[in-house]
Amino acid sequence: MNLCRDKQIKGFLLFLISFALLLVGTETVLAIYQVNDVEVLWLTHDEAVVSSLLEQGVSKEAIVTALTNTEISEDGRSLLAAAGLGKQTGINIRPFLNQFQQSTFCITLCAVMFLLLVLSIGMFVFFWKRKRLYQQADKVLTNYINGDYSCHLPQNYEGAIFQIFSSIEQLATMLQSKNETEHKAKEFLKDTISDISHQLKTPLSALAMYQEIIESEPENAETVKQFAAKMGISLKRMEQLILSMLKITRLDTGSIVFEKKSCRLSELITHSVNELTTRAKNENKQIQIDGDGEQQLICDMEWTGEAIGNIVKNALDHTQAGGVVRITWDRTPAMFQIFISDNGSGIAPEDIHHIFKRFYRSKHSLDTQGIGLGLSLAKSIIEGQNGVISVQSELGAGTNFTLSFLTEL
Repeated sequence: MNLCRDKQIKGFLLFLISFALLLVGTETVLAIYQVNDVEVLWLTHDEAVVSSLLEQGVSKEAIVTALTNTEISEDGRSLLAAAGLGKQTGINIRPFLNQFQQSTFCITLCAVMFLLLVLSIGMFVFFWKRKRLYQQADKVLTNYINGDYSCHLPQNYEGAIFQIFSSIEQLATMLQSKNETEHKAKEFLKDTISDISHQLKTPLSALAMYQEIIESEPENAETVKQFAAKMGISLKRMEQLILSMLKITRLDTGSIVFEKKSCRLSELITHSVNELTTRAKNENKQIQIDGDGEQQLICDMEWTGEAIGNIVKNALDHTQAGGVVRITWDRTPAMFQIFISDNGSGIAPEDIHHIFKRFYRSKHSLDTQGIGLGLSLAKSIIEGQNGVISVQSELGAGTNFTLSFLTEL
């Protein structure tokens, strides 16, 4: 029975069984006691009768014959009735029987009172424990309603009530997870809006200032040209910021599905740095590619190229004229790794654990280009394809990024 799986109900049923055994035992003891008491009463009555007859001179033989006689005559019954000792005689004039009746009544009453006390205590304990369980459940459910999931319903026992508790706990876990997800989404949206507002504030202020300057000197072609170019730079930065934030948001919300295909490394790297080679040449920097271009990597070329390009761009941002950004790769039976290293300014030890945070810019790189989203976007892309990105750097000596992917057989 499912009912017997409940620990408290099982305990109460065991108590009732024990009580029934106690009741049977008590009745048995009382019956034995009454039989013994009747025997004593009968013997005492016979002794009193014999004593009275001997005093009246009745012979012993006649007395013994009378006591052992089992036959009842009408004369004998009439004699007892005439003497007032018949069946209808009041019990108060039968001293031995009256004493037996009083004794039996007192013992039976005490036994009944004891059994009722035991039954009452057992029922009180059961319902008290049950009430405590319901009060505990009510308190926990009230906390759940108020959004507090720190306390939990008991689930370590079997039984219908505990199965209900388990279902409620599962529901509470789902609600808690949903609330946490909604809270994280709200916090993410809040932080994103705050970050975008902060990042757009500077170029918008610059655009407003450039526009005022151009308006104040519309006939000065050189001034108009100079600040129009600056406006273009600010607009480009805003466009880059918005596009990067859109990409990160799509990655965070899981709306991006990576289309993994076999890509030749030469095509992947060329696609990644295609737009950066001109910049490197103009800044007197080199992008060196060294590796077996025929090797294949299972990945999404567009997004992986975006991640590699962001890392190379970050390397160019922190490399002086004459610097070198080197891209190599290596394949093992279990891992495919792409290494992107530079001989630039390096990363300070206090910044190494923060470089993948959004909009993070070290105090050592405030004069460099960038908005602080490239590495964060690269990390999201690599990890979205079950890869790992790591970095080693020495201040003043350069930085090495490692992109690791499991080899897919």
